[in-house]
Amino acid sequence: MPLVSFNQLAPLPAVRVAPADKPAALQALRAYIGDCTRCPLAYAGRHNIVFKDGDPNAQLMFVGEGPGADEDASGVPFVGKAGQLLNNMIQAMGLQREQVYIANIVMCRPPKNRVPEPVEANTCSQFLLQQIDIVQPKVIVALGATAAAYLLGVRQSLASLRGRWHDVRGAKCAVTYHPAFLLRDPRQKGEAWKDLQRVMVELGLKPPARG
Repeated sequence: MPLVSFNQLAPLPAVRVAPADKPAALQALRAYIGDCTRCPLAYAGRHNIVFKDGDPNAQLMFVGEGPGADEDASGVPFVGKAGQLLNNMIQAMGLQREQVYIANIVMCRPPKNRVPEPVEANTCSQFLLQQIDIVQPKVIVALGATAAAYLLGVRQSLASLRGRWHDVRGAKCAVTYHPAFLLRDPRQKGEAWKDLQRVMVELGLKPPARG
């Protein structure tokens, strides 16, 4: 199944959602998704559809791979150990979790946390694309190879994708390591911080003062 970038999946909307209307637009999208049975993940033991978390008017969006066990139980993305690390990363950038928008390539947990199959990711992509078009972030951070592959429509190493800007639905997209990978290999945290510092410059953010 060929990869298709989010820019090629659909044209940008001719009319953009106004800031005041974004929460209702996201609620309408969630209602449309319903108790989704569009792909095999619906029948693979999921407990909750994990839609999103954060500010509908956020300038910064994080996109991960898919829910894990903690997320499947709670219905909220990035609440386990990887989520705690993501929270720390967000705070190091001078923001709170409530000020960013967090979503995943797929909204249902793949069995045993395996990588989503193309049919699963491609089925769910339409809903993530609509979330991006509603929120209209200035910057998207793709967390890990799976998020980068589907957002950008390319299968390349993280090393080749990091350190430069990509375009996703009119937003600047940076690629960095997934927090779950950083928990397995903490030596790469410094590299991830370099990626986030580029995002901070783009958004005019300053790290919090150390007291």
